Amino acid sequence: MSDVNRGRPPGVWTRVTTARPRLALLLALLFTALAVVAGSGVAERLHSGGWEAPGSESSYANAALQKYFPDSQPNLILLVDSRGAGVDSPAVAAEGRELGRRLAADKDVSGVTSYWTTAAPALRAEDGGEAMIAARIAGDDDAIAGTVERLAPEYRGAHGPVEVRVGGLAAFRQELQSTIQDDLARAEVIALPVTLLLLVMVFGSAVAAMLPLVVGIVAILGTNAVLRGITAFTDVSIFAQNLTTALGLGLAIDYALFIVRRFREELDAGADPRAAVGATLRTAGRTVLFSALTVAAALSAMFLFPQYFLRSFAYAGIAVVLLAAGAALVILPAALVLLGNRVNALDLRRILPRRRAAREPGAGYARLATLVMRRAPLFAVGTIAGLVLLGVPFLQVQFGTADDRQLPATAEAHVVQQHIRDDFPGNPGDEITVLAEGNPTAAQLGAYSSRLSELPGVVVVDGPAGQYASGERSAAPGPAEAARAAGGAAYLTVLPRTEAVDAASQDLVDRIRAVDAPFTTSATGTAAQLVDTKGVIADRLPWAAGMIAAVTLLLVFLLTGSVVIPLQAVLLNALSLTAMFGAVVWVFQDGHLSGLLDFTATGSIETTLPVLMFCVAFGLSMDYGVFLLSRIKEEYDRTGDHRSSVVFGVRRTGGLITAAAVILAVVMVAIGTSRVANTKMLGLGIALAVLMDAMVVRTLLVPAVMRLTGRATWWAPGPLKRLHGRFGLSDGEGPGGAPAREEPARGPEPARTG
Repeated sequence: MSDVNRGRPPGVWTRVTTARPRLALLLALLFTALAVVAGSGVAERLHSGGWEAPGSESSYANAALQKYFPDSQPNLILLVDSRGAGVDSPAVAAEGRELGRRLAADKDVSGVTSYWTTAAPALRAEDGGEAMIAARIAGDDDAIAGTVERLAPEYRGAHGPVEVRVGGLAAFRQELQSTIQDDLARAEVIALPVTLLLLVMVFGSAVAAMLPLVVGIVAILGTNAVLRGITAFTDVSIFAQNLTTALGLGLAIDYALFIVRRFREELDAGADPRAAVGATLRTAGRTVLFSALTVAAALSAMFLFPQYFLRSFAYAGIAVVLLAAGAALVILPAALVLLGNRVNALDLRRILPRRRAAREPGAGYARLATLVMRRAPLFAVGTIAGLVLLGVPFLQVQFGTADDRQLPATAEAHVVQQHIRDDFPGNPGDEITVLAEGNPTAAQLGAYSSRLSELPGVVVVDGPAGQYASGERSAAPGPAEAARAAGGAAYLTVLPRTEAVDAASQDLVDRIRAVDAPFTTSATGTAAQLVDTKGVIADRLPWAAGMIAAVTLLLVFLLTGSVVIPLQAVLLNALSLTAMFGAVVWVFQDGHLSGLLDFTATGSIETTLPVLMFCVAFGLSMDYGVFLLSRIKEEYDRTGDHRSSVVFGVRRTGGLITAAAVILAVVMVAIGTSRVANTKMLGLGIALAVLMDAMVVRTLLVPAVMRLTGRATWWAPGPLKRLHGRFGLSDGEGPGGAPAREEPARGPEPARTG
């Protein structure tokens, strides 16, 4: 039902956006200029962490350790290579002690621990060729990054008889941040010209091809300004900038394609430019707004998770979606009114050889849809089986945490940590730290350490009472161990036999937490943080999925007036993601194609990434779903013929959705060229999901399922029908605002049956 039929004044938004098109464009230009100023320097205010779960036991323990023992968690490591002389040779030992002394004298460094001052076996390589100096850099993320940037050039390289590399968590995060910024700039350089070329091929006109890029640039710059403002109140992940670029370009292209395509249809039907814009806004414009709401709803589910890594993508994603839709609904109508028929100017297809016979637009998609509906059971079962099969590898997923192996194998922080993993006895990064509070006595700590050392999978326990292994004290406490108790608290470190991401280490965390003690304990460390993160994700995931499903069901019902179509949309959208999740495990967890794609497989997937990828890919899938359903609904309202309406919708949107998906996939693949493994996985995974949705689900599965459900597709109980009649949305107007009277597709004619 149209606006006129509802009795509301038609074309209000049309009058607002097209009455003074030059003024609208001037205001948009002013907004963009302000966004450039407001968003400047946003990358320097973003952070490379955010995977930990705030409020968890490990988070509390980390904060308490910072309070009681600020030097207990070193985040800077100098890996000293003796160049074959051996770390115990006099010259190397003298240089090692001097490096430690200089580092300890720095005003921003504390808690320096060196092999040459402690003779700790854990700080010496098993072959005696390398040794470590560990230290703590204090301050927030920005201060730590600045200190690393200052110190790394000073210590990196040759120092007399030794060669020094800089590593540790602080160096890893600083290198990660700079790598992401460089990769993002390179991705933009790759994506923009390729995207423009594809847009020219899709539109033909160079003028029309520029419009989506303008909308995308406005959305990206506006979102940078929004993120810059949010950083004044909370932490934001630097990974969010990748999503800003990808969604800003991708959704701007989607929305501009849909609006410009409809505008051209109205012009071809004989409408003047202003009337064509009005009809476009009443139809495609509403669909764009509706699509933006569905994508934003899917992304908003990430607010339910406490990790700021996920929440950052909600900030960036919602901002860029709404700004892309806003720019498309303000800038495009004004530009189209001014351009009129000149939107088709500079048709570059004229330089190509002419085809002998022009094929009617969408005829191939109409024939495919007709074939699919004629063999609906075969296509439905075959497509579903294929998608499920592609998703099978995800059943073997192993969740882990991000570490230095996110960086390229040649990155210094990765090289240092790999040397520690391969050559040193035990890995300090794998230790589980247990904080004891409540004035524990030496005897109590000794008994507790003994019980911990008896747990399966424990190599050794170090604490104020000494070193324990297999229930017995193996070394008496020294000065370093005595420093582990202060202010009514103490801490112990438990070295597991396996890496922190292994299931055995995670099980060990649970066993440690279950050991009784006469004082309060809390465990942290990489394995403990992973256990807590997985627990939070598992607790919040059903709520997030339920929220996405509920909002999707409601919005699609408001669009279609059916209770069947929303259920189909949720289920088919979720099914379209199986290939992405299967590929993520097969490629990035198991390491297939790791040589070709140039990343280091760790045998696990970072715990928060599947949540992020689901929300983003589901939202983009809904974007395409809304485009298709809106045209099907428009034709069904006009004719009441279910089968021909489905064919009509596929014919009118098939090429559009495919083109939009290919262009978005190009943008995501450009993001996927990143040297950071998680960013690579995000970009390539979502590119695959988008292509599968557009080329398989929308062209094969949706027509097949809608044919099987027949006229029941549009069923809703009487009360809900009345509710939709009062509050629902409908495009239902054709060129110039008049009822649509479009000719059916040529070629194979669909049977006019229910």
